[in-house]
Amino acid sequence: MEEISEKKIIEVKDAYCLPEDVLESVNTAMKEDVEEIVSLFKVLADPTRLRILKALEVQSLCVCVLVECTDQKHSALSYHLKLLKEASLVDSRRERSFQIYYLTEFGSLLLRHIENHFEKT
Repeated sequence: MEEISEKKIIEVKDAYCLPEDVLESVNTAMKEDVEEIVSLFKVLADPTRLRILKALEVQSLCVCVLVECTDQKHSALSYHLKLLKEASLVDSRRERSFQIYYLTEFGSLLLRHIENHFEKT
């Protein structure tokens, strides 16, 4: 059986030829560090965090409004906001005694691209 597998691999390799520089570029791409991208996708994989981003797309909001809208405890919401902030998707500012969260330019652009993709499909 092993001989057949090796033969198939050779046939496929011979049938599909890539220029050496392209193959080298593919190998380089496969070795790139993707941890930051993986971390971003993990942040985006949570429905609560996506809802927070969508709410902030409408308007910058105080934490107290987000707590009310998400039915999350303040501590849980703070954790979600911390992750979104670490991913550079949101930022915050202090207005009097309120902490106001808003989408960063990166967060706004990314959310728009994601939404545009799903509108087209």
